[in-house]
Amino acid sequence: MPNTPQDRAKVAGKQDHEVRYEAEKTGKSKDEVKQAVEDVGNSRKKVEKKLDS
Repeated sequence: MPNTPQDRAKVAGKQDHEVRYEAEKTGKSKDEVKQAVEDVGNSRKKVEKKLDS
């Protein structure tokens, strides 16, 4: 099943491969990514903005 643009716009905080990808992409730890998802929801833009601050 291919990813849709909607899928790529979200970070699945419970899926290790998604968390690991976002951690590597942003240079943050997996725990920081999980906390960002918990704080701002699963919108990739919001998560990356939180991790960038």
